[in-house]
Amino acid sequence: MQFSSRMPIAVHILLCIAEFDGKYKTTSTFLAGSLGVNPVIVRNTLSKLKAAGLVRIESGVGGASLLKKPEDISLWEVFSAVEDAHSLFRYHDNPNPQCPVGRGIHKVLDKHLQSVNDTFKEQLQNICLQSLLDSLGS
Repeated sequence: MQFSSRMPIAVHILLCIAEFDGKYKTTSTFLAGSLGVNPVIVRNTLSKLKAAGLVRIESGVGGASLLKKPEDISLWEVFSAVEDAHSLFRYHDNPNPQCPVGRGIHKVLDKHLQSVNDTFKEQLQNICLQSLLDSLGS
C-alpha cells in the first residue's frame, strides 16, 4: 500500500519553517526550492496546514511561521491536516448478504483493520516535529 506524498511534503515544509525561523523568510518559493516541487504545491499544502491551525501565513513575501512549538506538533496532526481520510482503509459498504463470505466479511475483518488504523494513529501521535528537527542535526 502506498500513501500520497502530501504528508511527507507537509512535514518537510514544517521542518523548514522551524529550521529557518528568523534566518530566512519561508515563502512558498523558498520552500519549493527545498522540496524540489512547484510553489503551487507548497501553497496548497500551507493552506491545509493553516486551516488545521499549525501555521500562520503572511501574504506577499512575509512567509510562513509555526503557530505551535515543534514539540507540540505531532505527525498525526500533520497527517490529519493534509490527508482527506482519517482512516487507512476504505471499507466496502455493500457485500452480498446471500454469500457466506459477504455476510461475514465485516465481522472477521473490520476489527483487524481498525486495530491497524489505531496503531498507525498512535505511532504518529508519539512522534513530534521537534524529534525530527533534533534528528536533522545528527
